[in-house]
Amino acid sequence: MKNIFISLLFSLWVSIASGQGIALSTGMLDYSDDNKRSGFIEATYSFDQSKFLETTLGKFVPITGAMLTQDNASMLYVGMKVNYEIGNFFISPSFAPGYYDKGNGKDLGNNLEFKSQINLGWNIGKESNLGLSYSHISNASLGDKNPGANNIAFTFFRQY
Repeated sequence: MKNIFISLLFSLWVSIASGQGIALSTGMLDYSDDNKRSGFIEATYSFDQSKFLETTLGKFVPITGAMLTQDNASMLYVGMKVNYEIGNFFISPSFAPGYYDKGNGKDLGNNLEFKSQINLGWNIGKESNLGLSYSHISNASLGDKNPGANNIAFTFFRQY
C-alpha cells in the first residue's frame, strides 16, 4: 500500500507540474458481475495538448490516473488518449497499462492490467465537459486467470 501511495503522489506531482486538465469520474467497476461489482472514484490528468502529437486522426495526449473502489481495490495507470471533437460533441478513446491491487475487491488475475476506455460527452464552455465512459480492464492473459472488468462512469473534465 505504501508503494501505491508513493506512486500516486508522484503521478499527482508530475501531472500538476505540466498538466492540462483533470477528469473526475464516478461509476461502477465490473457492473456486469453481480458478485463483485463495486462503486469507484477516479481522477485522470491530461497533459498539455499543445505539446504533443496532432494528426488527422486527432490529438494524442498522455494521461496518468488513479482509481479507488469501495472494496479498496486500486489502480494506477499511465497511457495515451486521443481527442476528437465535432462541434460541442467529443469522443475520446484511451489506452493505459497500470498497476492493479485487488484490496478486498475483484481478483483480476495479475497486478499488471490494461485499461481501454471510450469517453463520449459534451463540451460545456471552453474549459469543461461532461461525459459518459465505458472501460474494460484486463491483463491480456498474462496472469493465471483473466476475468476482466467492464466499467461505466460519469465524468467531469476541467481544463486549467
